[in-house]
Amino acid sequence: MNLEKIERMHPGILFFVERKCFPDWEIVKQQIGFHDLTFVLEGESTYIVDGVEYAVEAGDVIYIPMGSVREAYSSKDNPMHSFAFNFYWLPTGGPDPLPLQTVTKNAFTEEIAEYIRQFSHSWLSQQPGYIMRTKALFMLIIHRVITLRNQHGDDYHIDRRVKRVMEYITGHYQEDLDSNQIAKLVDLNPVYLGKLFKKYTGHSFKKYLNMVRVNQAEMLLSTGGFTVTEVAERCGFQDVSYFSNVFKAIKGVPPSTITR
Repeated sequence: MNLEKIERMHPGILFFVERKCFPDWEIVKQQIGFHDLTFVLEGESTYIVDGVEYAVEAGDVIYIPMGSVREAYSSKDNPMHSFAFNFYWLPTGGPDPLPLQTVTKNAFTEEIAEYIRQFSHSWLSQQPGYIMRTKALFMLIIHRVITLRNQHGDDYHIDRRVKRVMEYITGHYQEDLDSNQIAKLVDLNPVYLGKLFKKYTGHSFKKYLNMVRVNQAEMLLSTGGFTVTEVAERCGFQDVSYFSNVFKAIKGVPPSTITR
């Protein structure tokens, strides 16, 4: 299916989940009546699609078309953390496949991660208009995966040091992090790491860190039960006023408007 045809179709999203797998996680072998699009954030797993085995790891995107026979299991030593979408096409509900390989390496970019965070917030909060918003965000996600694949092909790889920094930030955003500390983690000069990081992510280290913190803060605030001060502290901000300014700069609204 080409982009022109995709643009005339609409996704019916059946299922979305953030999977933080246990070592014994698995998908039982079965033929699927939907399309499966999965983004691997961390860890490793093995997928078997129509009898072909694929080893997947952080940064990979897995696409399994409707009608395929699918099974999977996570690495026991390094369990997978992923975001999975199950969908079909409206109004036909047909099996038209996306123009993607079963596994696209290193295609889970920060831009796509940001779209998924926004999708997750809308999907879980179910505020008025959420169906329209989640469909729009999902189409943006599909668009970016396809265009990245077309632009870079199999030769596109995120620098392993940048990838490690991104993973470290995701796991330690609550802590007091700075670029000098992170540079030591990957044995690079801080200035060089800053240039390399911006080349592959489009953001400075500080902005990327703040984006991760603010996105997590938005999720916590939207669930209720936390004050702005509590959320700021949980997300690595020591100064509530600074947190509010950063939040508004990224999200366009102050954090107090998100609380229930």
